[in-house]
Amino acid sequence: MRIKYDTKKKLAEQIFLLEILKGLWLTLRRLFSRSVTIQYPKERKELFPGFRGKHALIRDPETKQARCVACMRCVSVCPARCISIRYSVDKKTRARKVESYEINALRCIFCGYCEEVCPVNAVVLTEDYEYSDYTRQPFHFDMERLLNNWDEFLEKNKIEPDKYLNPFLRPRGLPVGELPAGKRISVPDEWTYEGQVIWKDGKAVSAKEAASN
Repeated sequence: MRIKYDTKKKLAEQIFLLEILKGLWLTLRRLFSRSVTIQYPKERKELFPGFRGKHALIRDPETKQARCVACMRCVSVCPARCISIRYSVDKKTRARKVESYEINALRCIFCGYCEEVCPVNAVVLTEDYEYSDYTRQPFHFDMERLLNNWDEFLEKNKIEPDKYLNPFLRPRGLPVGELPAGKRISVPDEWTYEGQVIWKDGKAVSAKEAASN
């Protein structure tokens, strides 16, 4: 296949510097447009629920320990293989007890699969993104550190544990009957299945109304 170039057009662009003029025009337009940058750290962007930041294990309000039941779903689903869990089994009740829970944050790709599949809402990627260090070791979170991450996140953002919402912990728009018991937490009406707005027959209607019709 032969490619034929428009030599006249190319010559005109070279003579009149059209590409440079286009670049200058773009620069001039942006010069008077609204700035999209913020003055960090004095200014901070508002983070929406579901932002995937520092890892944490949610502390059970009754036992004060991690909610994890060692079902191993997070380990199985993690594409980066950054989660490792060790557990023991009670000989009488056959219940699993978590002995260690570790996350290598440097390997994590922050996909959120772990918190999405967790049936008891034990693991979460908090909205905290301000953490850094000069060595690798601080990014290897053990169970104690993960629990402390949760406590620090609540204290820093003045959040009550039972009022914290995250789309991975409580997916939007699913009927309650389709959720594991651990994810059936109270949410605003717009998060519920009935409160979802969908497009049907050229107009916006609630999911409940659409199902009834």
